[in-house]
Amino acid sequence: MRHKALPFDRDFIETLTQTYPTPFYVYDEKTLRRQARLFNGSFAWNAGFKEHFAVKANPNPHLLAILKQEGLGGDCSSLPELVLCEKAGIVGEEIIFSSNNTPPAEYVKARELGAVINLDDITHIPFLEKHAGLPDVLCFRWNPGPGRHVESVIGNPVEAKYGFTTEQIFEGFEILKRKGVKRFGLHTMVASNLLDDGFFVQTARSMFEFAQELHRKLDVRLEFVNLGGGFGVAYRPEQQPLDLKKIGEGIREEYDSLIAGTPLDPLRICTESGRLVAAESGTLITRVIHEKRTYKNYVGVDACMANLMRPGMYGAYHHITVLGDVKNRPLETVDVVGSLCENCDKFAVDRELPKIEIGDLLAIHDTGAHGYAMGFQYNGKLRCVELLLQECGSVKLIRRAETLDDYFATLI
Repeated sequence: MRHKALPFDRDFIETLTQTYPTPFYVYDEKTLRRQARLFNGSFAWNAGFKEHFAVKANPNPHLLAILKQEGLGGDCSSLPELVLCEKAGIVGEEIIFSSNNTPPAEYVKARELGAVINLDDITHIPFLEKHAGLPDVLCFRWNPGPGRHVESVIGNPVEAKYGFTTEQIFEGFEILKRKGVKRFGLHTMVASNLLDDGFFVQTARSMFEFAQELHRKLDVRLEFVNLGGGFGVAYRPEQQPLDLKKIGEGIREEYDSLIAGTPLDPLRICTESGRLVAAESGTLITRVIHEKRTYKNYVGVDACMANLMRPGMYGAYHHITVLGDVKNRPLETVDVVGSLCENCDKFAVDRELPKIEIGDLLAIHDTGAHGYAMGFQYNGKLRCVELLLQECGSVKLIRRAETLDDYFATLI
């Protein structure tokens, strides 16, 4: 079983709480840069490779600026995400804009920034042309349908709202050719948070084979294939992490077999991971404020589902460490809960932890992706502070806590 390490200890966090009351997020810059470099190194063999960080995973421009320094682009799905990339210096074709049911203004902004637009439906071709004009380069999201069903949040591709059918992809590229579009890309993403190395290699193979078919039947030469995201994180200590280097090498073998030396060579590869880049860099810090013993044993903390919804929404596991020297405490099975008026407001259910005392600080691991980003204001909860633990060891405030004035600011 792997040990879930932290880049700080209780004394360090306790000192922070004197300035920043709990709950708050801490992001470790070293871990964030390490993960960005892991992606770049694993696909360095592919000229022009680009990891477009999924901004939805963590929309903080301070973190985006760090990833920009590491050579990453951005994957956006809304107008604010496009603006966040712009403010972080990620512009032009460093951005892939993948949205669905897209309002006109968002296409207009994507065109203004020179982003690569990834269309989700064949009807969006005339919609984009009408409202923003057709760019020189366009990409389609491919939903391969039956045969690629894996257990994940996205589920069965046939039931997913995303993407073109295979037949629509052919029709769509014929339309683009008639309209004078010169540069083409293909995208797919049919799974989320997978820990199966082979799945990603097989996805690449499917994309390479489809690229060949498009070239053979339509004389369409793809400029890039975007393998999407879905790269999982080993949230549980007993899980085996993805071997991204092994995945990169496996995809290289498929490339050499199917693309190298053909008219499709060179073919750029893109990815759009958010989770694997950012999750391990983030920790949610919360303090124990209550304990309750009824039919079960409950530990009440000052964070709640509004700060981290994944456990309550998906039943997702996040490892929890009781900070400090607790090795001599007996173990106890508890539910770790927040204060929201919902019974699913639980960070852990029947979790065996060192006996927790009121005042203890808990570190909730792997919350750098889809943590703060999925926060909400139900029950009038205010969003918490975000901090950056810099490589030099100092801590930087990168988002202040919301106030009551913020909460009421939009009321008339």
